[in-house]
Amino acid sequence: MFIDHAKIYVKAGDGGPGMVSFHTEKYITNGGPDGGDGGKGGDIVFVAVQKLTTLQAFRFKHKFVAPDGGKGMNRKMYGRGGEDLRIAVPVGTVVKDADTGRILADFTEDKQEEIICVGGKGGLGNMHFANSVRQAPQFAHLGLPGEEKNLQVELKLIADVGLVGFPNAGKSTLLSVMTRAKPKIADYPFTTLEPVLGVVQNFDTSFVIADIPGLIEDAHEGAGLGHDFLRHIERTRLLIHVVDISAHDGRDPIDDFKAINKELSEFNEELSKRPQVVVANKCDDATDEEIELFEEEVRALGYEDIFVISAAARQGIKELTDKVTELVSKLPPPVLHDKIENDTRKVYKYEPEEKFTIEKEDDMFVIKGSWISRLRQTTDFDVYDSASYFQRALVKEGVIEALKAAGIQEGDSVRIDDFVFEYVE
Repeated sequence: MFIDHAKIYVKAGDGGPGMVSFHTEKYITNGGPDGGDGGKGGDIVFVAVQKLTTLQAFRFKHKFVAPDGGKGMNRKMYGRGGEDLRIAVPVGTVVKDADTGRILADFTEDKQEEIICVGGKGGLGNMHFANSVRQAPQFAHLGLPGEEKNLQVELKLIADVGLVGFPNAGKSTLLSVMTRAKPKIADYPFTTLEPVLGVVQNFDTSFVIADIPGLIEDAHEGAGLGHDFLRHIERTRLLIHVVDISAHDGRDPIDDFKAINKELSEFNEELSKRPQVVVANKCDDATDEEIELFEEEVRALGYEDIFVISAAARQGIKELTDKVTELVSKLPPPVLHDKIENDTRKVYKYEPEEKFTIEKEDDMFVIKGSWISRLRQTTDFDVYDSASYFQRALVKEGVIEALKAAGIQEGDSVRIDDFVFEYVE
């Protein structure tokens, strides 16, 4: 089965907790804290592999979790880092954040690697919390959680030429005579149920053609099979538009031609600007008047490269192949990269990060900010000394004073991320 899109959940590993430990050695008393830091959690890494052609690996498995980092050790030794989880995808895969629609990576080259989720940083061991007053800290930090995302993974075949047209227009037959591909050919709609690739070798030039199945009216809205496969022609540099000139089943060739172009434009406006070779197929079942009228109307729409052929009889194939070879060799490479939005921004001067903000939502005071979130995530509230360190940090950094200024009263609820506690004077 050809799988070209999937929705999956990925999570990087959590950072390992820091160690609470004190140096012990013969003849050395009160050696002091020597608990090491926890190891970093494993990243989620996507890797493009040329030999893969589908997203079959995601058919039954939809959840991928990288290993967590190891716990810190005594003698100031770091915990073992979690191993990265590497996920292989075909070249041409686009990875999007399913919740926001933002493009995270576009894989266009073999062995290309992208980190999609970063593992959490390991927690600090108790060796970091010793000072002149607190000489024997009995607590350490927990590790930070790894990133997690819901992903939409899509495969867009990378082909030079795309074959488009209504079902039974003769695309599969044309592909079979231009290349060595062996698509399924039969006289009923939707004979081709998945994209088929073929390689044309003409003189010293070779290029890839993709037969895109299932295009009918309203394909861009999901009718037929077009909604699933239209994405595969977005990266082609040239389109071959195959039209059944014989008016099979009473269809009008010009209406079919206009309808397919309308679907391409509705799906992606850029496709309407893509160079297009028009192929009037099944000419042996059409009259000279019908062929002439079709050519006139197509030229009136602005298309100059028109070929009258019979794919089944191999009539006009050489002329068509030579023209397509000429155009492919002159056209610029296909558009490979989708627009990848980037969170990075240029910084021209240092601006201190705002550690926290306080908002009131209904009857609850909500504290937000990256610093306060990290503090909450790394605090082990089951350990008294760790909880006391958290409370002292709130006082030291002015959180308590800010809460008072915001009008907090004893007994009011305070929330940091998903952690809720009651304010006590």
